[in-house]
Amino acid sequence: MRRRRTLAADEGLPLRNDEDVVRARHRVRELAQHAGLRLVDQTKFVTAVSELARNTIIHGGGGRLHAGLLQDGARQGVYARFEDDGPGIPDIQMALTDGFSTGTGLGLGFGGARRLVNEFEAKPNPTGGTIVRVATWR
Repeated sequence: MRRRRTLAADEGLPLRNDEDVVRARHRVRELAQHAGLRLVDQTKFVTAVSELARNTIIHGGGGRLHAGLLQDGARQGVYARFEDDGPGIPDIQMALTDGFSTGTGLGLGFGGARRLVNEFEAKPNPTGGTIVRVATWR
């Protein structure tokens, strides 16, 4: 069985405001280009990261993004991991349902982000809040 490994990871970007979302988008676009993702896959990944970064700020009260490159044998990919400071998501499966919203939005963002990436994992953070990890492979 091959073992995935992280090739490069950053120290983390704070997510507190719209400017931080823009920085997150730029950072993961650079990583996606470095991983050799096709333009359409870069765009899908950046869109998912943008939505999850906004959710981290709006629903999670802010947090951090960690992103980097992945390798699994000859495959290369990119990942993004979000940790927020909020109360957590009481029912993650329900939150992934289209139309479910705890705010004033359409309820398409969380589930939509899941559809834009190859891997999606959301779980409670033992210290509070939520951890969401997404990845896309070349």
